[in-house]
Amino acid sequence: MKKISGLCLTVALFSMWHVSNAQQKRFVDVAGLDPSVKPGDNFFRYVNGRWYDTVKIDNDQAGVGSYSFLNIPQKRLLQNILDSVSKSENTMGSIGQQVGDFYASGMDMATINGRGYGPVKPVLARIDAIRNVSGLMKFLADEMKTGNGSLVSFGIAPDNKNSSLNIAHVYQGGTGLPEKSYYFKTDSATLHVQAAYKTYLRALFQLTGNSPGTAAENATITYDIEKQLADASKTNIELRDVHANFNKVGVTGINKIQANIAWSDFLAGIGATTDSIDMAQPAYYDKLNMMLKSVGLNSWKIYLKAATLQNYADKLSQSFVDASFAFNKVLSGEDAQKTRRQLMTANVDAYLGMALGQLYVKRYFNEDAKKRVLSLVNNLQKAFENRINQLDWMSDSTKQKAKEKLYTIIKKIGYPDKWRNYDKVQINRSQFFENILSLNKNDFQYELAKLNKPVDKTEWQTTPATVTAYYNPPVNEIVFPAGILQYPYFDFMADDAIIYGGIGMVIGHEMTHAFDDQGAQYDKEGNVKNWWTKEDFRKFKEKTTQLANLYSTFTVLDTVHIKGSLTLGENTADNGGVAIAYDAFKMTEQGKSADKIDGFTPDQRFFLSIARIWRVKTRDAFLRTYVNTNPHSPAMWRVNGPLMNFAPFYRAFNIQPGDKNYKPEEQRVRIW
Repeated sequence: MKKISGLCLTVALFSMWHVSNAQQKRFVDVAGLDPSVKPGDNFFRYVNGRWYDTVKIDNDQAGVGSYSFLNIPQKRLLQNILDSVSKSENTMGSIGQQVGDFYASGMDMATINGRGYGPVKPVLARIDAIRNVSGLMKFLADEMKTGNGSLVSFGIAPDNKNSSLNIAHVYQGGTGLPEKSYYFKTDSATLHVQAAYKTYLRALFQLTGNSPGTAAENATITYDIEKQLADASKTNIELRDVHANFNKVGVTGINKIQANIAWSDFLAGIGATTDSIDMAQPAYYDKLNMMLKSVGLNSWKIYLKAATLQNYADKLSQSFVDASFAFNKVLSGEDAQKTRRQLMTANVDAYLGMALGQLYVKRYFNEDAKKRVLSLVNNLQKAFENRINQLDWMSDSTKQKAKEKLYTIIKKIGYPDKWRNYDKVQINRSQFFENILSLNKNDFQYELAKLNKPVDKTEWQTTPATVTAYYNPPVNEIVFPAGILQYPYFDFMADDAIIYGGIGMVIGHEMTHAFDDQGAQYDKEGNVKNWWTKEDFRKFKEKTTQLANLYSTFTVLDTVHIKGSLTLGENTADNGGVAIAYDAFKMTEQGKSADKIDGFTPDQRFFLSIARIWRVKTRDAFLRTYVNTNPHSPAMWRVNGPLMNFAPFYRAFNIQPGDKNYKPEEQRVRIW
């Protein structure tokens, strides 16, 4: 979305107050610039080349730079909070006690190692006690309530056709590799991942007392079951089809069709009272229903043990953590494990994110930044409206509905107005695994309570400290957490060229998601509903197809290409975000001037800022996994892709025929 060395993170940024224009920093970040590269050949390299060639990726990281890797120094701020609060005297049940004691429980590796895999022995025993398929389904229901999901993926979310109401959804699941294709591709890189995964499964079984021979047999059985499930699953590209992945069915009817699953009993077992569910990927559950009889019960028990051990591996003793890392390093390319402090900081953010977020915002967030960003959002809305008005391919009736949707977007900045509490959670400083179970149970009940209730449009789907931003189609909202409101995306002291090329581009990107190939299928209320004329939507689809085809030509690693269909939504948003941010910038006083700073015009500095916010370097293994599974294009093409389609960039840097990324005007893709 969701749903980001070159790193500059200063606590001072968050304590700055309003300043006059005279006090603003007027700068260009030229430290990483490589003047030997022509802007028209590779603008990403022109702006970031010197940095890229000299920066080192830490051994325990998959990459370095901005975007998601800006979460690395961000986590250090959170570590400071956690180190402090875990050593303080806190009132029982307070945020400080919950956060501090949970962190401390996970840092106590002596106790965790001493318990080995003892915490999951009761679960493994319950698996051994399963006597039939109905017992298997009861086990799945019971374990889902404690966060140990596997074959059935269940969630509560808005109804696609009635976005004001939360309903039950079930999705495909049951597999351990990143994506369906990993089970079937035979290239050397994929075979390497498959082998590492099988080694991981063997290791988990051996760590729980199985002989090497039995562990190998169990790993083969588990992998074969997963491969069968994967065969009936959809690819990440197929999962992007909004209509094909919404299938509302009556529980009574599907109970007869998929009698082995016995949906009525399963839903009752998890406490979900409903007469219908959205079965997002029916083929998966048809296959599961068949396999519950065709696969032997003993094989299912082995599979469930593997799924349970994978689910809890990072919460058990160091041997399990090591086994998990050995597999995941093949996907990420990391050479060393993260420290326990790093892992536990991530755990606290994942399990108690809104509690930790309150401490983070109180210590580091500048409230004036919220007002500044809101004004930017409003400016970009006006710029987007102007672009809609000027479209030559859209009729007036569709334009009117597009503008209505644009101005209905809910804006969330910094942190929630209403904080979630964790009053029902019991945190014990000496019981890390039990804390995980308590938090999982609380999360499940928190979500289940939403079933068949009105959608709470004040709720956030990310934690305030996370470096991210997202657009949520069913709610028609854009969200910018406190975590992303920092350099290089946002600097309260920076001038307009830097700000509009930074957070302005991100704002425009998220707005455009309301009108990408998926978002455009939702109306202003968040319902999947056609608000286009037939001819307008045909033209829109034609343009998005052109964009998908263009990005599919971009090479990442050797012969590995970007998947244009997988990344279409994000690429549409990148192209739209640049254009909208630029138009909004041109409405400012600086945007209308020609004054140079450090030798660069305002327009040039705007584009320099865009390239700067995607300054990222990753390991090849991570990048390969990323291209196969992530809906975003790699950082270089988040810069070069949109700019090769944008005429003002050509004018700003005098891009000419013969430059490697030059595209004739008639070949440039323009959507929004």
